[in-house]
Parts: sequence; C-alpha cells; structure tokens
Amino acid sequence: MGKKVVLVTGGAGYIGSHACKALQGAGYLPVAYDNLVYGHRWAVRWGPLEVGDIADRARLDAVIARYAPSAVMHFAAYAYVGESVADPGKYYRNNVAGTLTLLEAMRDHGMARLIFSSTCATYGVPQTYPIPEAHPQHPVNPYGASKLMIERMLRDFDLAHGLRSIALRYFNAAGADPDGEIGEVHDPETHLIPLVLDAAAGRRPQVTVFGDDYDTPDGTCVRDYIHVTDLAQAHVLALQALESGAQSTAYNLGNGRGFSVREVITHAEAVTGREVPVTLGPRRCGDPPRLVGDASRAVRELGWRPHQAELTRILETAWAWHGRAQRERLLRDLSA
Repeated sequence: MGKKVVLVTGGAGYIGSHACKALQGAGYLPVAYDNLVYGHRWAVRWGPLEVGDIADRARLDAVIARYAPSAVMHFAAYAYVGESVADPGKYYRNNVAGTLTLLEAMRDHGMARLIFSSTCATYGVPQTYPIPEAHPQHPVNPYGASKLMIERMLRDFDLAHGLRSIALRYFNAAGADPDGEIGEVHDPETHLIPLVLDAAAGRRPQVTVFGDDYDTPDGTCVRDYIHVTDLAQAHVLALQALESGAQSTAYNLGNGRGFSVREVITHAEAVTGREVPVTLGPRRCGDPPRLVGDASRAVRELGWRPHQAELTRILETAWAWHGRAQRERLLRDLSA
C-alpha cells in the first residue's frame, strides 16, 4: 500500500516546508503546491513540487487528479501585516478568494479533511492573558481579518459539505530545522529573531526596537515564540485527529509564556557571542503590549507539547541555520 498523500499549499515556504518534513517522517507523502512568490524550490525536499496558485482552479484540479490526496494542509497566504493595511485587496483576493477556490476544488473532488494555518492575529487586541480559543475575535488589520474570514468559510463548508477542518492559530513561529536542512528566509524580512540575528552577524546595521514605554516589565512588547518544528508536529497531530474522526475545531499553538523584545536581544547576544546593535523607534500602530497564547486544549486533546520551548534553543537553531545559509549564499556568489 502506498503512502497517504497530503497536498501542502505553500509547501515551499517557511512553515510549510517544515510541515512537509514532519509529514514525511510520519509516513505521508507531502506534495508541495506553491506559486514560489515567497516560497523556495530548495525548501522542497520530502516530496514533489507542483508549481501553481491556489486561485488557479484548472491547475488545482490537475494536481488533485494526479495525486489523489487524502487531505490538505493549507499554508498558502500573504502574511505581511503592514502590507495588508496598505493593500487590503491583495490580501482578500489571495487569502480569501484563493482559499475559496481551494475549498470548492476539495468539495468537487470529494476531499473532506483540511488543516488550516491560522493566526493569533484573528483575536486583535487581547482582553485577557494568556489568550484562550474562546477569546473574542476582532482582528485589527486585513491580514487577521482575511484569516478570520477563512475560519468562517471552513465552518460553513463543514455544515454544507461535510468538509472537516482544524484551524491552528499560532503565535510567533521561530527557529529552524534542528538538522539544518531548512530554515527561515523572507524577503523582505520582518520577523524579530532573524532581524536580530542578521544584526548580530553584521548583515544589517542594527535592529529597531519599536517602542520602549509599553506596560511590560522592560517597556518593550512581549510575544509568545514557538519553534517551527513544534508547529509542524502539531499539524501532523491535527491531521491524525481528523483521520480518527475528530470534528472541526480550532486550537491555539504557543508556549504559553512571553519574552520581550529586549529579552530576545539579550538571549541572542548570549547565543551568538556578539553584540546586537539597537536603535529605538516609535511604537507601531496596532502593536499590542502582550501576545501570549493558552495552548492547553491542543496539549489535552491532540497530545501535543512543545519540545523546543526554550528561547535559547529556538535562537540556537535559528543561528545555526543563518550561518549555514550565509555560507551557501557566499559559495553561490563565488561560483557565479
């Protein structure tokens, strides 16, 4: 009997590629479906790559017919908060309308299981800490709104068509594959940890701290960082839950503890043995002082737990990946 096939939209991206590795390790065949706008061919190593856009119904039909996947893991989305504010149409067209095309393709091919990459951005400004799944969802930017709309679409497709899904609302994905095979590469880069490590490595002049007068212990924003391989494992467990008959639901994924921007910088200096140049900037609009999640339901119901929860470990894997990626870039430049 062949392996179960899972279609992984956005499978050439940061989290999607780590999910592909986790799927392969669990005995599945991941088929990465990616338009390569933000994904990378080199990140697809555990199954075939099919280049295509989620908005391209004909291409989706062809790929689904070829591989007959038993489920979908859906990561394909635009995810820059600031850009979503400046160009909301891009986000509603790609994230919402593109997902609608995917869901209709799944419906028409008789596919009934989907794991969705959602986000804590659907909650908006937190009212309680840590944030439970029952927290009101009032997103404050089009990116979060697009993800919340997809969660609503998933509920409606379950009711109308029996398409069961689990939405995973995660906090700040960070770190890299401990084996050093894949890691985080964004252009432009907006995530704090790679920005801090780039500053430590001298690849950027400094890292900007946006606001130091928040109501937090050191005045800087506090965030919940979760290792990307722990995220990937949660997706596999969620898929297995659906295969065992679980009903549609949503789970938070986080460590349940927060670290401030200054704490991240201090830990990064300890891990790298280098100083991180810092400059202070104004607060960014819409940045809550704290974002920390309650993931106890995922622990209890999925049997999930973070294995690399310590910030030092997250930074160590990211730093090792940054070093390797830098060496490979240098070798490519020398051979060009």
